[in-house]
Amino acid sequence: MSQAIDASRIPELADVVAMALAQARAAGATQAEADCSLQQGLNVTVRLGEVETIEYQRDRALGITVYFNGAKGSASSADLRPAAVQEMVAKACAIARHTSRDEYAGLADPADMARDIPDLDLYHAWQLTPEEAIEIARTCEAEGQAVDRRITNSEGASVSTHRGLRVYGNSHGFLAGYPSSSHSLSCALIAQEGEDMQRDYWYSAARAPRELDDVAMVGRRAGERAVARLGARQLSTRKASVVFAADMARGFFGHLVSAVRGSSQYRKSSFLLDAAGEQILPEFVQMHERPHLPRALASSPFDAEGVTTRDRELVKGGVLQGYVLGSYSARKLGLHTTGNAGGIHNLLVDSSQGLLEQPALLRQMDRGLYVTELMGQGVNGVTGDYSRGASGFWVENGELAYPVHEVTIAGNLREMYQGVRALGADVDTHGAIRTGSVLIDAVTIAGS
Repeated sequence: MSQAIDASRIPELADVVAMALAQARAAGATQAEADCSLQQGLNVTVRLGEVETIEYQRDRALGITVYFNGAKGSASSADLRPAAVQEMVAKACAIARHTSRDEYAGLADPADMARDIPDLDLYHAWQLTPEEAIEIARTCEAEGQAVDRRITNSEGASVSTHRGLRVYGNSHGFLAGYPSSSHSLSCALIAQEGEDMQRDYWYSAARAPRELDDVAMVGRRAGERAVARLGARQLSTRKASVVFAADMARGFFGHLVSAVRGSSQYRKSSFLLDAAGEQILPEFVQMHERPHLPRALASSPFDAEGVTTRDRELVKGGVLQGYVLGSYSARKLGLHTTGNAGGIHNLLVDSSQGLLEQPALLRQMDRGLYVTELMGQGVNGVTGDYSRGASGFWVENGELAYPVHEVTIAGNLREMYQGVRALGADVDTHGAIRTGSVLIDAVTIAGS
């Protein structure tokens, strides 16, 4: 095989997938699906101007899943030669013959397969040498260190570039693939004043290198955030409103997505069990899934099962419209796949009453905690009980008053979602959930 990882390799990988599927059929499998991928990446980290790590990654993988009337077996290999593929298929078939039958297992329905594969502009290679990446990281870190003399140390600046190619096929006759890329830049700095030491970071990520934030800006933002945390105080325990910064709000709404996934529903392990049709958020909150946004980090023309991805409304007028389903969970629930095998695709959190810039959002809160960092994993997906360490800034009269650390935010997610009062215009586009900051009514803030 050639060394390039781009769309020109799709026919080669498609031949490997087709060979694996043909061998599965010859072995008696009633259904089969295979996925072949190539990955290449470079990651460089610089700390205090010195190179700490240079990591070069180049991987290939082939996986197959076979079904014998509901009995399932899977195997994988990094060797794409015909003999290795044949051995891998034989292992998957042997596993299937020793597993029990599951009436819900199998491929997605043939009618759901993607027919037209749109070009979502997901591939933008960054021809970056290690030397160039080192220089970018050094510049980023140096710009951050220059922000303030109190920046005394660094956890480093990193530059990462990745490109990949995936081809998926199944025994319904579906066979398609596409290349993709992702790039990132990050910096983490430490500020110190007397005995007080605080750390913070900033980063940027994009499909295309030209869409990354300016290198110097990322470093300066990391430095400014670290310095702003100096003099952080504890709070006494109280009830108060909170604003989750946009990158924290992404995780806050991620708990909702996890609760409405098909696996959480059929296992009855969700605080939003059977909640379709319920008012789970205020009427002004909308959640739109938009899988085909050009160059977006969570865009995809089809899901992990070859099912076409489509626009949908997950939440409309605050009412949950349905669940996040692949074909297996859909069958378990007596429903239909939503094209979400493998996850959500660009969930946009929006407000019918408009999005507020940060100053207006803080003015609406008036008094409370602006959260810029969350720690710990204290979220119970079954009950919705929420308890996480937090830091940020106390807000008085709609203005940032002083930094806060070593507090805990506690509440119940059902009540917290009902308590959403406004959404910010500072939309974070770095993940599968796109949301701005979110203002929430009073929760418990546990402190000293």
